[in-house]
Amino acid sequence: MPMHKIKFTALSFLTLILSGCGTSDEPAAPPPKTAEELAYISDASPVPKARLDAAISPLFEDPAMAETRALLIMHRGEIIAERYGEGYDEDTRFISWSMAKSFTGALIGFLVADGRLVLDDPAPVPAWQRPGDPRGDITLRQLIHMSSGLDHTEVPEEGGATIFEADTNRMLFLDGSGNMADYAEARPMEAEPGAKFEYSTATSMILADIITRTLTNSTDPKVRRDTAMRFIRGRLLEPLGMDSTYFEFDANGTFLGGSIIQSTARDYATFGEFLRNNGARKGAQHLPVSWVKFMRTSSANDPAYGGHIWLNKKRPEGRNQVLFPDMAPDTVFAALGHLGQQIIVSPEQKLTLVRLGKTQDDVNRPMTDQMGRIVALFPVQ
Repeated sequence: MPMHKIKFTALSFLTLILSGCGTSDEPAAPPPKTAEELAYISDASPVPKARLDAAISPLFEDPAMAETRALLIMHRGEIIAERYGEGYDEDTRFISWSMAKSFTGALIGFLVADGRLVLDDPAPVPAWQRPGDPRGDITLRQLIHMSSGLDHTEVPEEGGATIFEADTNRMLFLDGSGNMADYAEARPMEAEPGAKFEYSTATSMILADIITRTLTNSTDPKVRRDTAMRFIRGRLLEPLGMDSTYFEFDANGTFLGGSIIQSTARDYATFGEFLRNNGARKGAQHLPVSWVKFMRTSSANDPAYGGHIWLNKKRPEGRNQVLFPDMAPDTVFAALGHLGQQIIVSPEQKLTLVRLGKTQDDVNRPMTDQMGRIVALFPVQ
């Protein structure tokens, strides 16, 4: 073969590879949709589209509510509104922060329903079983209600510990990060079990450890991780079709049940709908109705906190209001997280809302109030 033809053939072959193996008639991939193109309000919305859009827009456009990255509304099980900030879409996984606590609350419910855990029995934590250890009296119910009496500091008080000394940060990012449950379980008592409400990510890590040790006796981190994930997938994620949801684990194989799940806005909404439907999905009852009712019932030490989930009720004097009891039914409940992550559910209105973003906790009141205004637009049904 002449040399010039050999060179032409090699060049042509390389060109075909770089252009997709010669399929020149394949259409080019469409460009990513803009935030404006992703914004959606259904004609089926019971609230007029223009009115609903006017209520949603401030979440994305008002600097006082910055920064909303995703907003999704489901009514009667259907998405009726969905909007994303620039650079985010329906496939983006967002961090849950403390919304994870409500997932942990549901997972505990499966094991209680199975008879493997008992609410009012002492929590099965080996480190607390030494004779004379007052922590041995802490019950599972008290942990779920954030009333264990353990000395856990979620957020440093003004003039107190620095942000680096708070238990949450030490446990997640500093000296406790290798074995977070061990760090949380080693804390001493500061009050009688059941006497004091103390919101605590460390408490949720203890519950995650209890779940894992109920499922396996192994101390091997990989076995613990794999066993927990089989349970989480088999009982929660797969039955609900939450294919985009991922749990994070520490080095000891304990899932971060108080703080970190990665998921899409649609999957978070699916979890909210699951609880709105009392633990049922497509006609199948997965989590007992009685457990969901327990989660949605006020704890003894804070009317606005139930079984690892927040309730739309007024809190005792001196505690920040977390939802909007003056705007919406008191049957509303929510999974809430750092930086304004929210799954808000209103059974009476057949409504689930998800808001994800990055709004600092000390300035998120305008955003939360706007979410309350959106909820108030929908009729009770």
